[in-house]
Amino acid sequence: MKSHLTNFDRRYNYIILAENFYLDDYKEKAVKFYFKALNFPGEAEEDLEILYNIAFIYDEMDKLTEALKAYKEIVKLNPEESGAFYGIATIYERLGNSEKALEYYFKATEINPKYDRAFFYIANIYDEIGKKEEAIKYYKKVIELKLNDHIAYNNLGSIYEEMKDYNKAYEMVKKSIEINSSYYKALFNMGVIYKKLNKLKSAIEYYNKSIALNKNYPYSFLNKSVIYIEQGKIKKAIQVLTEGIEYNPYAEYLYYNRACCHAKLNENDKAIMDLRKVIVLSPEFIETMKVDEDLKNLYNDERFIEIISRYKKNNLKEK
Repeated sequence: MKSHLTNFDRRYNYIILAENFYLDDYKEKAVKFYFKALNFPGEAEEDLEILYNIAFIYDEMDKLTEALKAYKEIVKLNPEESGAFYGIATIYERLGNSEKALEYYFKATEINPKYDRAFFYIANIYDEIGKKEEAIKYYKKVIELKLNDHIAYNNLGSIYEEMKDYNKAYEMVKKSIEINSSYYKALFNMGVIYKKLNKLKSAIEYYNKSIALNKNYPYSFLNKSVIYIEQGKIKKAIQVLTEGIEYNPYAEYLYYNRACCHAKLNENDKAIMDLRKVIVLSPEFIETMKVDEDLKNLYNDERFIEIISRYKKNNLKEK
């Protein structure tokens, strides 16, 4: 018996199959059936939607080249699709091509001048490549378009802090916290600013607030411990670092700072244990270890010498 399914029916069935496979986490099959659906004629808007779905799925699967192709197919169908240009930019950014990413983010904003997320990532890239004034310009643009963007305010404050303009940094981060008091990075950055302003009690208060919201952000523990180290409260610093390690067992710099603290207290056994862990996690710390004055109590310790010599041997083998 012949099938009476129309092309429309076949297309629709493939779309339904693709959606069901995606919901069941069979992403490869979902893509396969979306492509099958495209083999049958349909409305242009639906084609765009299918291609967006394909691009999103490839992105989720980390198949970035395939995602890029899907986004570029969208642009061929409709050169005014700002979302596709934005998608292309995100892929290039993930591929480490900042220049191409900027090019396509800007194309997205040319089509849609109110595309605040595109401006956000333009600012972010400029910040990462060291063009701070450009980053400031575009974070301000984000804020013009989205008045309550607490992350943009925070990032802007962070740039001002790096530029040592602590008053502007304070105002931006303060605004971020006013908008969203649960954003741990803004609380962390306020701690950084207070530390630079030598308001140590307030700095610790904000590091504690950041830790309370996110114990898996190791820099809050690190920066808090540094304040105690500078105050000569070495045991207190060790407590902070130990708590940080509990929640961040792969943060090598927490182990390193704790090793330095133990060395200052002549707790050489504990210091050596931490340094061994550091070298396993990040062998490049060896160069710092060899000249760090905080570890001078260990320079003549056979175990310390053995760590250094073993690293040298392993390094020679690799070469």
